[in-house]
Amino acid sequence: MRRIGDLIDAFRPADGPPPDQLWPFMRWALSGAWRVLMLAGVLSAVAGAMESITAVILGWVIDLANSSARAEFFDAQNWPLLIGAVVFFLIVRPLAFAVSSTANSVVVGPNVMPLVLGRLNRWTLGQGIGFFDDDFAGRIAQKQLQVSNSLTEVAVEVINVVAFALASLLGALVVLGAIDGWMVLVFAVWLLAYGALIRFFLPRIRARAAARAGARAQVTGQLVDAITNIRTVKLFAHGKREDGALIGELGRFREVALGFGRLAAGFRFLLMVIAGALPVLMVGGAIIAWQAGGATAGDIVAAGVVSIRVAQMTGWVSFSLMGIYAHIGEVEDGMRTLAPPVRLRDGARALEVTTGGIVFDDVSFAYGRDSGGVADIALSVRPGEKLGIVGASGAGKSTLVALLLRLYDPERGTITIDGQDLRDVSLHSLRRAIGMVTQETALFNRSARENILYGQPDASEEEMRAAARKAEAGEFIEGLEDGAGRKGYGAHLGERG
Repeated sequence: MRRIGDLIDAFRPADGPPPDQLWPFMRWALSGAWRVLMLAGVLSAVAGAMESITAVILGWVIDLANSSARAEFFDAQNWPLLIGAVVFFLIVRPLAFAVSSTANSVVVGPNVMPLVLGRLNRWTLGQGIGFFDDDFAGRIAQKQLQVSNSLTEVAVEVINVVAFALASLLGALVVLGAIDGWMVLVFAVWLLAYGALIRFFLPRIRARAAARAGARAQVTGQLVDAITNIRTVKLFAHGKREDGALIGELGRFREVALGFGRLAAGFRFLLMVIAGALPVLMVGGAIIAWQAGGATAGDIVAAGVVSIRVAQMTGWVSFSLMGIYAHIGEVEDGMRTLAPPVRLRDGARALEVTTGGIVFDDVSFAYGRDSGGVADIALSVRPGEKLGIVGASGAGKSTLVALLLRLYDPERGTITIDGQDLRDVSLHSLRRAIGMVTQETALFNRSARENILYGQPDASEEEMRAAARKAEAGEFIEGLEDGAGRKGYGAHLGERG
């Protein structure tokens, strides 16, 4: 698999939004990794085929023991089979499982999650500011993690379980068919009953898993919202109110989780019943065939090994399928939040600032409402002019700046810089050309150095320190120490001691 950065870079926002249908969305999220996923699936199927070969070899050994006198069991003519059995159990079978496990746990598992999360985050960062205005920051982050983790689990489990199980079932059909054709028919009927059980329960599990994921995301959003605004919570003495709001969300999550748990318990009970029936049917059929002279003692052993293994695998596969469907439900839940595009059209050319003249021409914007924002603004700012805009709270001062930075597009009118309509220039070039100091303090939980360099990442160390001294913060920063013992400009501002 290529480096994750290379895989993510293969995606471009111009390719369009992630699809809003499940399977196209999964193809979009996993693009670039499909060849490796299919190879891992083939290796898992090879490992699954080892189970049927195990049963066949054990049957051969039993038949050899029945057909030979005790003293003749290790005669020369029997050595090829015995040596082959030893080589299979000590080398071939362990090697097949080791290669399959390595492909899944080393190649697939550690790479899929960063690939999907990186791709989702790149898409999310490009959403318009309205996307973030309408949701909790914690909930959006939870949805990204939820989708990437769930898609990883789906990929790993499909490879680890479904490919393995299909190969094992195919091998079981071959082994049983070699013993008695009627046993294949009985096994096929059993598979139909098993499939009907899966078909009934798994879609319901998928729907309830999606509801559970949505309720969990609401809990996370409530927690993060309160903690993010903890100063406000404390200033207004609303600790009990926030606690009550969280308890309400936890109550809703508990009810949804209980519904999921009851459905899962019923599914597991019926699954154990149908799994227990398989060895009875297969071993009983082999014994009947043996009594009729159509099977050997080794065939009975082979049928027993295959049926018991398939019965055990049935529980394992069904629980894994239940997990897969639950994760698919979580992917669908996250997809509904993350996939819809809430974006501004990006201009094709870079802004060219010659003199810096700004013109608002009959600009109106009300955040999609009937009133509020600004209306019929006609304003010109000449190059080099310093302009102060004064007004009551809510009069639209911040809205004007947001429109200039193109966090939103005017609902009517145009804004130009040096005659260039802002809708025709790239967002990156526009925002890099404007310096802004907001009234809210914004600090990332990163080092003081990284926070200062955020506006100009290529500045030198001396330029960065000079900027701190000019802001009269140099002495303060040099005295910082965070909880991890990092000092000065290396101290993380979210972890000050």
